[in-house]
Amino acid sequence: MRYALLVQGPPYSVQASHSALRFAGAVVARGHQLDTVFFYHDGVYNAARLASPPQDEPHLVDAWRNLHDQHGTALLVCIASGLRRGIVDAKEASRHGKEGFSLAPPFELTGLGQLIDAGFTHDRLVTFAP
Repeated sequence: MRYALLVQGPPYSVQASHSALRFAGAVVARGHQLDTVFFYHDGVYNAARLASPPQDEPHLVDAWRNLHDQHGTALLVCIASGLRRGIVDAKEASRHGKEGFSLAPPFELTGLGQLIDAGFTHDRLVTFAP
């Protein structure tokens, strides 16, 4: 089966992101395909390049990055939600006159059309929200 995830919770203040990451691990461990993770609303904070949690806590940004590196999962960030929360790539930072960018690679900014497409092209779209 082909799965897509929708993550709407921030990485450390609610359980949604951690649960989504554990679910993602279970999906790929069972031999399914996890093609897409879409980060929306406060979920865009999962893509923050400057996140530096204490050493005794899981580093969720790195965990998502590892998922991408190991399984080719696309990590898509809603551009509208990201802009509202200061999560921008180099191109958007330049366009808005900002001095730096905050989006961690390999996360990429995209529109809601990608989320709608995931709903149509995947067997399951599972949502993790606060």
